[in-house]
Amino acid sequence: MRTQVAIIGAGPAGLLLSHLLHRQGIDSVVLESRDRAYVERRQRAGMLEQNTTDVLRDTGVGGRLDREGLVHHGLELRFGGAGHRVPITDLTGRTVTIYAQTEIVKDLVERRLADGGDVRFEAEVLAVDPAAPSVTFRQDGAEHVLECDYIAGCDGFHGVSRPAVPDVRTFSREYPFAWLGILADVPPSTDELIYASHERGFALHSLRSPKVSRLYLQVAPDEDLGAWSDARIWDELAARFATDDGWELREGPITDRAITPMRSFVAEPMRHDRLFLAGDAAHIVPPTGAKGLNLAVADVTVLAEALTERYASGSETLLDGYSERCLRRVWRAEHFSYWMTTLLHTDPGATPFEHRLQRSHLEYVVSSQAAMTSLAENYAGLPLK
Repeated sequence: MRTQVAIIGAGPAGLLLSHLLHRQGIDSVVLESRDRAYVERRQRAGMLEQNTTDVLRDTGVGGRLDREGLVHHGLELRFGGAGHRVPITDLTGRTVTIYAQTEIVKDLVERRLADGGDVRFEAEVLAVDPAAPSVTFRQDGAEHVLECDYIAGCDGFHGVSRPAVPDVRTFSREYPFAWLGILADVPPSTDELIYASHERGFALHSLRSPKVSRLYLQVAPDEDLGAWSDARIWDELAARFATDDGWELREGPITDRAITPMRSFVAEPMRHDRLFLAGDAAHIVPPTGAKGLNLAVADVTVLAEALTERYASGSETLLDGYSERCLRRVWRAEHFSYWMTTLLHTDPGATPFEHRLQRSHLEYVVSSQAAMTSLAENYAGLPLK
C-alpha cells in the first residue's frame, strides 16, 4: 500500500489536512482507530476564530457552518455581581463563531467521502517509521503497512505519533482544578459567552445552538461526577452567574456531562524526519481561551501549504520551517490560555493577597481599552501569516 501523505487521526486536524491536500491534487490516506459513529459524536470545542471559519469557507466546507453557526461580536466578563462586555468586533474588526467540533467533523467526513477520499475507520496504528516513512496498522484483524512520502501525526495527546519523535522536549503545567461540562436541552440564557469569576469558582456559559446550551463549572481535579445531581449543577451555576440586576439562568434537561482536567503542554520540535505533528499531538491548552481546535486548524493549514510547495516545486523550505513557524503561534496561544485561566479561576491555594491582585487585574481589563483590545485580538485569533 502506498500514498503520498499518511495521516493518523480522523479528528478535525487530520480530516481538514486530507481535504486541503486533495484540493491540491495530493493523495492521502487517513487512519482512525475509532469507528465513524464515535468520531462524529465525541464532544469537544465549539468556538471558532475567524481564521478557522475563513479556512472552512474558502475551501468549500463552510455551507452548514454559515447556515447554523452563531456569529458573535463580543463576550462578557462577569464578576462582583456585574457583567462587562468586551466588544471584540469593534476592537479588532473580527468575529468568532459558535459551531461544535462534532459538526465540523461530520462536514469533513462527508466531504472527504464524497470526493473519493480514503478515510479508514477502525484502523489502529501500531508503529510509525519517520525515516523510511511508513505506518503499520491493524484493520479487520490483519496488519498492513502503508508506505508514504510524509506522515502527519494528528492523533491527539495519547496517540502514537509523538512517541515516535526521539529526544522530544516537553513543557507542561497541571492546574489545580478541572471543568465539569454539561450539554442541556434549553435555549441559552445569553446571546454571547459569559466568563464568570466567582469566589466559589469559575463558570462559563457557552452555546451550541438556539436550543442547546453548553455550560461549565470549575471543580476539583479529583471531583466525583456522580456527586453532582442535575439540581446541584443548576444551583451552583446560578450562584456563580448571579448578578445584582436579577439576571436569571434558564434550566433544562442535562443530556451530557463530563469532567475535563486542565493542563498546558507543548512538545518541541513538531517534526522529525518525514513525520510532522499537528494539533493535540503536539500541544494542549486549557480550554479557557478556546484555542485547541483553532491551533489544530492553523497547524494543518501551514502543513498543507508546505506540502503543496514540496510537490509543486520540489522545495522543502516551508517543510523545514514548519515546526518553528507553528511553535511561534502555539506559544502565543499557550500564554493567552494560561492568562485567561489564571485571570478567571479561583486557585484553591491562593493567598488573600493573590485574590485581591486577581480582582484588580479583572477591573483593569474591563476599564482599559488597551487591555480589552489585547484580550479581543488574541481571542478572535491572530493572523495565520
